[in-house]
Amino acid sequence: MHPADPKQCAARADLARLLAACYYEPGPEFAEERVFDAMRAAATTFDPDLAAAAGRLGAAFAGERPDDLLVDYTRLFLGPADTRAKPYGSVWLDDDAPLMGDSTMAVLQHYEDAGFEVDDGFRDLPDHVAVELKFLHVLLLRLAEAAARGDEATLRGADTMRRRFLAEHLGAWVGPFATALRGGAESAFYRELASLTERFVAMEAARRLPA
Repeated sequence: MHPADPKQCAARADLARLLAACYYEPGPEFAEERVFDAMRAAATTFDPDLAAAAGRLGAAFAGERPDDLLVDYTRLFLGPADTRAKPYGSVWLDDDAPLMGDSTMAVLQHYEDAGFEVDDGFRDLPDHVAVELKFLHVLLLRLAEAAARGDEATLRGADTMRRRFLAEHLGAWVGPFATALRGGAESAFYRELASLTERFVAMEAARRLPA
């Protein structure tokens, strides 16, 4: 399948969006909205192994007690002390500099260049893993739309932006973040989420349009 196939690009965008949702506070809406079924369906379009991983993630969520999952989420991402897997790019890119450091300013420039705005209702930092995954979702949607129109110039521009963003930001810190998340998680759900996120982002970082 062509790497800019519109349906495949749209499925990759869906997976990025659904992964982002998993980094919010866990609740019954994950099951009610069939997040994991949608994730598996999207991944099936372009990678059966990722689809299987999405299935494991859904099974892990179903196997956890809601209260235990919420405790794990809080301990992993929020603290207040000994936060196991801080979900901010600057933590992993700026050598223990304060939050909102140089890398945060740089990712904000990527957002601005792409005309992307963080929702006013989002009360966290702009380099949170969920925001960066949502930005990847936006870029992949642009690829899908440009490919569907046969708009080669827009397609190339969006793909260049996607590759730069992954090389300089999300793809550069997802590895150590995922390692910390797997190591610190007490629930199978967050261990599976770490592995699926890391693999998907690595696959995206390695994708290239043909010359």
